[in-house]
Amino acid sequence: MARRSTVKKKTAKSDPIYHNKLVNMLVNHILKHGKKALAYKIFYRSMKKIQQRTKKNPLSVLRQAICRITPKIAVKARRKSGSTHKVPIEIRSLQGKALAIHWLLVASRKRPGRNMALKLSYELVDAAKGRGGAIRKKEEAHRMAEANRTLAHFR
Repeated sequence: MARRSTVKKKTAKSDPIYHNKLVNMLVNHILKHGKKALAYKIFYRSMKKIQQRTKKNPLSVLRQAICRITPKIAVKARRKSGSTHKVPIEIRSLQGKALAIHWLLVASRKRPGRNMALKLSYELVDAAKGRGGAIRKKEEAHRMAEANRTLAHFR
């Protein structure tokens, strides 16, 4: 008999306006120094900007952008006989979404300008159209996995 009890699966919370778990995930990644109210403010302002610019539902633009950025495979470093190999591995959907959100925020923070809400909205619209820094990062990860395809047996 096991000494420890099994861990209960945590349910992800949803945000107050859109009632969406993906939005809550994104806000938690925007979060810095525990200032969640500021993170929500940044996110909702960027959604308003997307609504004004594209005349579409901002939630559908967000879903499309995350779907376009989400990687299918990535490389992971494995040590084998004294040397390190970058082995391509498949990524589960939740881990892929987390990577996509991270890449999206890194790309939006690198954009020129001072307003984070504006930078995030531009990056989301660009990602939904298939361009931008986050899309470039995904393509780079796929290229690395393709280049190291011969090392797949090291999994």
